[in-house]
Amino acid sequence: MDRRAKEQIVAELHEKLKDFKLAVLTHYAGLDVDRMTTLRNALRQSGTEFIVAKNTLLRIASKDTDLAAIESQFKGPTAIAINRGDIVAPTKVLIEFAKKNEQLDIRSGMLDGKPVTKAQLGMLADLPSREVLLGQLLSVMVAAQTSLVTVLSAVPRGLVQVLDAYRVKKESEN
Repeated sequence: MDRRAKEQIVAELHEKLKDFKLAVLTHYAGLDVDRMTTLRNALRQSGTEFIVAKNTLLRIASKDTDLAAIESQFKGPTAIAINRGDIVAPTKVLIEFAKKNEQLDIRSGMLDGKPVTKAQLGMLADLPSREVLLGQLLSVMVAAQTSLVTVLSAVPRGLVQVLDAYRVKKESEN
């Protein structure tokens, strides 16, 4: 690879590393092409790009980005998963794939400019997806309104029940 091609790769990689929500560094030694393709396709469905890069080029491209904080992890065959959207879905894909394929080793990552460990990424993967969380939030909001309506309607209902009981009593006396 000539110098001009390397400079172009570094420039493209630097642009991708400027604005990400989640970046996960992995070690992929021993992973065959079929499994790598399967992983890339699964990550692509969650809006994540999986890039294999030389450590030297990755180190140069990460300068002046948040990823420079974990530069010490750029050792061995390194691939990086970059996501700009939902952070839970790609984390789940990576963790599940790593469980089934021990050749993929998740090292660490960056989440909104802060370094995260493999354990923290595992906890993030255990979270429900964004859609599920929004559904839970919506159900809590609806439940609060339903409770308010129930409480407010209890007073008139109680009055109607008392009046009806009074009417039944008067009718039974006659």
